[in-house]
Amino acid sequence: MDTTELERIAREIRLRDLQAVFEAGAGHIGGEMSVIDILTALYFRVLNVWPDQPKHPDRDRFVLSKGHTACALYVTLAKRGFIPEDEISTFLQPHSRLNGHPNCNKVPGVETNTGPLGHGLPVAVGMAKAAKLSGARYHTYVVTGDGEMQEGSNWEAIMAAAQFKLDNLTLIIDHNRFQQGAALAETNDLAPLRPKLEAFGWEVTEIDGNAMGEIVPALEHRGSGAHCIVAHTNKGHGISFMQDRVEWHHKVPSKEQYEIALAELSEAL
Repeated sequence: MDTTELERIAREIRLRDLQAVFEAGAGHIGGEMSVIDILTALYFRVLNVWPDQPKHPDRDRFVLSKGHTACALYVTLAKRGFIPEDEISTFLQPHSRLNGHPNCNKVPGVETNTGPLGHGLPVAVGMAKAAKLSGARYHTYVVTGDGEMQEGSNWEAIMAAAQFKLDNLTLIIDHNRFQQGAALAETNDLAPLRPKLEAFGWEVTEIDGNAMGEIVPALEHRGSGAHCIVAHTNKGHGISFMQDRVEWHHKVPSKEQYEIALAELSEAL
C-alpha cells in the first residue's frame, strides 16, 4: 500500500476515533491523534499479520505500551479486520471488551495488556528474545510515549536489548512533547532522546512521526541491532484547537468542538 492510501486510511481512523471518544465521553484523544499515522503504517503496510488468524505463530508482534490510547488501536484493528467495525460504538460501555486499556484476553490482535506505563517495552524485549531462542522469524514492534520513557523499567529493557543484540526489535517513541498535566520539558525532560539511546548501543532514526513518507522507511529498516525510531509528532494532530495543547491529553470535546474537529478532519479526506 502506497503512502497516499495510507494517509487516507489514517484520516478515516482519526475521524472514527474522534467520534468514539465523543460518544463515550472519555478517552485520551490528544495522544491518539499523534500516534495514528504510526499505527496505520504498521497495520496496513509493515506488520505481517492475519486478522482471521490473530494467534498465527509467524505473526509479527506489536505492543502498544502507551495503552491509554487504546481507542486508536481498536479503530485500527477494526479497519484491518480483527474486530467488527460497528463494535467501536461500544467503546467504554458496560460489558464491552473495548476497555480504556487493551486486553489481550478479550480483543483479537492485542498481544499483551498494557496501561501501567513502562511495562510494554520490557514485554516486547521478552518477545524478541523468545524469537531468538526459538528461531522464529517474527519482528517485534513497540510504541511508547515520551513521558513514559521516564520510567526506569524502560532503560533496563533498553540495556537488555542491546546486550542480546535484538535486531528483531523496533521501538517507536511517540515524541509529542506532552504528558498528563504538563509539557515533557516541565516535568523530567528526556530530550534529546537520540544520544541517550545511542549511548546504550541502539541504532536510532529520527523522523516526522506524522509524515507517512518518513514513517514507512523507518519502520521497514533493518540493522544489526535493536532499532529505535524517535517519532516527532504533534499532540492532537489534525485538529487545530487540540494540537500541542496539554489539556487534550485526557479531555473530551464539547458538541461545538466536536463539530469543528469533524469538519477539519472531513475536509482533509
